[in-house]
Amino acid sequence: MTFNNREEAGRRLVERLIQYRGDPTAIILALPRGGVAVGYQLSLGLHLPLDVFIARKLGAPDNPEYALGAVSETGTIHLNPDALAVYNLSGQEIEDLAQAQQQEVARRQVLYRRGRQLPTLSGRTVILVDDGIATGSTFFASAKSIKHLTPRRLIGAIPVGPVETIREIRGQVDELVVLATPEPFWAVGNHYIDFAQISDHDVVESMRLAEEALRERSPPLFA
Repeated sequence: MTFNNREEAGRRLVERLIQYRGDPTAIILALPRGGVAVGYQLSLGLHLPLDVFIARKLGAPDNPEYALGAVSETGTIHLNPDALAVYNLSGQEIEDLAQAQQQEVARRQVLYRRGRQLPTLSGRTVILVDDGIATGSTFFASAKSIKHLTPRRLIGAIPVGPVETIREIRGQVDELVVLATPEPFWAVGNHYIDFAQISDHDVVESMRLAEEALRERSPPLFA
């Protein structure tokens, strides 16, 4: 399966998650940046609030694109055992990598939420969405973090990912919706015709528009 763009992937996920439309306990948390474009379509289609959950990949010292793991905005670290076996890093070296990424996490928190805190997730239905996964490091770190915040239900929503990673993620969430698990799997971008880079401005604008659309749907408090 190939998607025209992230917007189409989001709309297809709406069809699979339609039972959550208008659920007063539900919230969409998107992994920036690419996941926000998908999450925005979910927010519009399901009439649910959209926020971000920020996690950053821990890149290998000699190859930043190779994920050793990831760190989330609540400080949870997920490590890829296969990658660690290759690099054999000390605990201090891993901590240094995590601290470097936490600086970027803090920058994004300020920029994307404009001073707001992460919403309370306890007792809520959380739909965690990305535009696709490869190693799944940021998704694993995010799911682990969110579970510590005691949601009633954690749902993963992923357009595309490799079979093995998807199998592992199923064990981390209460429900997982995946549109495609192609084999062989090379990279997330290979399964999109348009996989243009998403900017910080795009993220902020999508969140603003989602909030605006939700506000317009809400009835006035006083007739």
